[in-house]
Amino acid sequence: MQEKNLLPFDGEVYYYPAVFNGKESKYFFNELTTNIHWKQEPVKLFGKEIMQPRLTAWYGNSDKSYTYSGITMMPGTWTAALLDIKARAEELSGALFTSVLMNLYRSGNDYMGWHRDNEKMLGPAPTIASVSFGAPRIFQLRNYANKNNKIPVLLEPGSILFMCGPTQKFWEHRLPKAPKLTAPRINLTLRNIT
Repeated sequence: MQEKNLLPFDGEVYYYPAVFNGKESKYFFNELTTNIHWKQEPVKLFGKEIMQPRLTAWYGNSDKSYTYSGITMMPGTWTAALLDIKARAEELSGALFTSVLMNLYRSGNDYMGWHRDNEKMLGPAPTIASVSFGAPRIFQLRNYANKNNKIPVLLEPGSILFMCGPTQKFWEHRLPKAPKLTAPRINLTLRNIT
C-alpha cells in the first residue's frame, strides 16, 4: 500500500478513492441491492435488545460463521460480484479475505455506532477492507483510550479504506447519522476469519 497513513500513531488506515470507476460502482451497487439477502436483526447492547439501525448480510467461505453483539451469522455463498470486489481488494492490499460483512444504510438515518472489530476470530492485527458504493458518507475514527484524535474520512462510491496492524486495538470507528441524506449506501467489510 502506498497511500499516506491516516492515523497519527498506533495503527494504519489507508484510503483509496475511485478503485472502482463510476460505471463499476453503479453496477455493483445494483447487483448488491438486488442479489444479496439483506436482513435486519436484533443486537444486544448494554443488556438491551434493539434492532440494528441498518440491514446486514454475511457472505464468504462456507466454514466461516461470524459472531458479534449476540448474533451468529452463517455465510451466504460468494456471488460473482462479491468475488470480483474481493479480488480487487486483495490485489490492492496483498491480504487474503475469507468473508464479508455487508451493511445497507437505507438513508442517513441508518448508522453504525462506535466500535472496534476486535473479535478473537479476526486475529490480533487484522486487515479489514471497507468498500463503499452508493451515497458518500462521513466515516470517523478516534483513539479508544482517550476518545480524542477524531479523524473524519469521506467514503466515496467506489473507494476502499483499509484498516491494518494494531488499529482495532487502539482505535474505534463509526458511521454517524446524516439526517439530511435520503440516498442509500452499501458498505462491504472484507475480513479474514482465522
